[in-house]
Amino acid sequence: MTSSDSAQKAPAKDPWDLPDVSGLVVGVLGGTGPQGKGLAYRLALAGQKVIIGSRAAERAHAAAEEIGHGVEGADNAETARRSDIVIVAVPWDGHGKTLESLRTELAGKLVVDCVNPLGFDKKGAYALKPEEGSAAEQAAALLPESRVTAAFHHLSAVLLQDPGTERIDTDVMVLGEERADVETVQALAGRVPGMRGVFAGRLRNAHQVESLVANLISVNRRYKAHAGLRVTDV
Repeated sequence: MTSSDSAQKAPAKDPWDLPDVSGLVVGVLGGTGPQGKGLAYRLALAGQKVIIGSRAAERAHAAAEEIGHGVEGADNAETARRSDIVIVAVPWDGHGKTLESLRTELAGKLVVDCVNPLGFDKKGAYALKPEEGSAAEQAAALLPESRVTAAFHHLSAVLLQDPGTERIDTDVMVLGEERADVETVQALAGRVPGMRGVFAGRLRNAHQVESLVANLISVNRRYKAHAGLRVTDV
């Protein structure tokens, strides 16, 4: 064997070769809100085991019963403990306090932050910039023992919850520090018919992804739509 042969690199990994995540338990913090309920419904409909969390277990139980498809409800702490992947879909104003209170339960977990820091005034929606740079970076700072990613920002809660909508044709931009974690979230997004997870950079790029929701709100209001995103040529 020549030195050139030994120096040959292994073939590059196919970026669309994603893991099987069908057996993972997904928890949704803020699962009683529109976005959380919608994500729980779609993932459960695709066959994922889903637990929705709330500060009040009773509210979570009621929302889970409404969703059906085997979804369970629990308080936030139990939801975090029992889940392999935890989606954070809480309101921005409660984001920091919620995560800080669950630091122990979320240790070692794959956390997916989908929170959009937004403000609203008479001109419409506008992006807020957290001190850490983004909601996802705030999550990473508060959860040093968790593996934090960011995804599911640009999905219409109306479409997610609509049982008459069989497919949601949109891309999900996924950000994170570790390729394996990002690919797990991409695969989770791909469980929903019509949806595709696309790697979109590291967490330092999360602010502009979160901020784009303000633009989509403007699109939706002008055109009476439920706009999503498609990334071309990939």
